Amino acid sequence: MIKKIAGGVLGVVVVGVGAIYASAYTNMGQKPDEEHKAQLAQSDQWADGSFANKLPMVRGPLSEIFRQFILEPTDHNRPQQPVPTETIGDRLNTPPESGARVTWFGHSTLLVELEETRILIDPVWSKRASPLPWAGVERFYDPLIALEDLPEIDAVVISHDHYDHLDMATVQKLAQKRVKWIVPLGVGSHLEYWGVASADITELDWWQSTKVEETTVTATPSRHRSGRSVTFSDVNATLWAGWAFNGLEHAVFYSGDTGMHDRFEEIGERLGPFDLTVIETGAYNPLWKDTHLGPEQAVLAHKLVKGKTMLPVHWGLFDLSSHNWTEPVERVMVAAEKYGVDLAVPLPGGSVEPGQVVSNTAWWPQVPWKTAEERPIWATRVEEIVKRAKEMNSGEPQVASRPSN
Repeated sequence: MIKKIAGGVLGVVVVGVGAIYASAYTNMGQKPDEEHKAQLAQSDQWADGSFANKLPMVRGPLSEIFRQFILEPTDHNRPQQPVPTETIGDRLNTPPESGARVTWFGHSTLLVELEETRILIDPVWSKRASPLPWAGVERFYDPLIALEDLPEIDAVVISHDHYDHLDMATVQKLAQKRVKWIVPLGVGSHLEYWGVASADITELDWWQSTKVEETTVTATPSRHRSGRSVTFSDVNATLWAGWAFNGLEHAVFYSGDTGMHDRFEEIGERLGPFDLTVIETGAYNPLWKDTHLGPEQAVLAHKLVKGKTMLPVHWGLFDLSSHNWTEPVERVMVAAEKYGVDLAVPLPGGSVEPGQVVSNTAWWPQVPWKTAEERPIWATRVEEIVKRAKEMNSGEPQVASRPSN
């Protein structure tokens, strides 16, 4: 009898796991096939069958990571009241007065406008950043504009294939518009699997560029990882990247997801200075301190790439770590003041233009959070670059211009 009961329970578990896997299967995307992998293997970032960081990354045990998420939730991982947002209205249908504008839709979804070029970055319109449409990390507020209400987009840029940056449902809707897609090496396999025409996809390695109208789009080094499979069968099968956007008169840098690394200065030298930098700031944890910058290192990265004004992102929409949801912005405000960095913190839905004064009055609630001293996030193997960044004089940033190639 016991064996029969155990067998029945096991059967239910197997069926349940199978149903969950089937529900997530399409959303997990498609790994590069053998022919594609042969092309990827030519990259300097490829090693031993997958992409790899030049600087090894330290990460705590998965058991401890899961323990924190399950057993150590706080009262403020998610907002307890509706998040204030800015109404977009017809703003995006009017060209920016300065010739450049970045609009923040929350987390890392952005619209970059340089002169008359519009580039959508890491668009996520789904309810959840998860392989499952009915479970997983849920957004704090609904999308601030319908996809069909966006102005005409010239290109979509993806930083890497994690669910909070690459959203299947959004991709499938945008694929109908036959827009140009610019992605790191290997990510095109996901897009094709979801219906994007191969002719619309441009894959780039670090330092490679492509043109979108008069804007040069360049993939830049980052320190991160990739993968979508719930079985971890595709870890680092595709590349991750930051992005530089150099127009005729203005330039914008987007860090993508990254830990602190030793190539930020080179990015600034080769592609900067930048009118605006968009730097990931949240979802950090001491257990994965090499995977995300954290607020203090985000400010230092801005200095290293020669940025003028910094827009902190990757916070305020999804609960992806164990810190309170407002902690990234509280800490980045402190760090920006300490290191003399010009910071712009618009409401979700707000826009930032070069030279524009943005009120940084706190629109988020005042809830408890841990300081940099209480919960330090400093990456490994970059002590010298961090020290140098701290000692750099902010001075008067140069006017950004298009780099000479």
